[in-house]
Amino acid sequence: MATVLNLPLAVFALSLVAMWSSAQIGVYFRKRVFPLHTGEQEDFSLVVPATLTLLGLVIGFSFAMVSGRYDQRKNYEEAEANAIGTEYLRADLLPASDAGRVRELLKKYIDQRVLFFQTRDEHQLGRIDVETLRLQSELWSVVQATAAKQPTYPVGLVVSGMNDVLNSQGYTQAAWWNRLPVAAWIFMVAMSIFSSWLIGYSSHQSGMVRFPVLPLALSIAFFLIADIDSPRHGLIRVVPQNLMSVSRSLRAK
Repeated sequence: MATVLNLPLAVFALSLVAMWSSAQIGVYFRKRVFPLHTGEQEDFSLVVPATLTLLGLVIGFSFAMVSGRYDQRKNYEEAEANAIGTEYLRADLLPASDAGRVRELLKKYIDQRVLFFQTRDEHQLGRIDVETLRLQSELWSVVQATAAKQPTYPVGLVVSGMNDVLNSQGYTQAAWWNRLPVAAWIFMVAMSIFSSWLIGYSSHQSGMVRFPVLPLALSIAFFLIADIDSPRHGLIRVVPQNLMSVSRSLRAK
């Protein structure tokens, strides 16, 4: 299921078919299995709106969760760009040879961070992660060696800034792993299928559900939630504008 959730269009298609079929099954149940009598129609006129209201709350809650995660990814991208830009300036506090080494490594490092946000290829992502870890190790080795030789306050600022650079990457990665729980998807889909079944079962004529109005609307909502919740494969993605801007600024110096 996790693979399907990474494909918003597949979520849209599957949910549309599932909920439209549920509505048709509801029509079949009313006609052939459990006919709805006149007095029972009034009860269903209360059950259906209540069920749809609960479904709307569940969808709204899920959308709020994925929207918060999207904002979190944007904020961490900005924080990561600021941390790298600040550390590049603090490199002036190091000896000349070490400062030049740190600057060159930071230029390569920020390019890898931009690629992390832009790539959709899982194989390329693996190579990016390996290169990122290598550059982090080299950056930390340089400032650690300098701090061991010159344990001064200015060098301490550089070490603190490098720590921010490394931590910001970890926060970003955690935000990309933090997705809407599968249990929430299961509950939301189950509610939607049941609601579609109720709409079909309580409709007066089968023609009312031939055009899947409710299933289509719900499928669009599911598509939007899945798209925002999929940071790498969705249409709505975080563009690393801050990282690219810092990268251009570093290259210009």
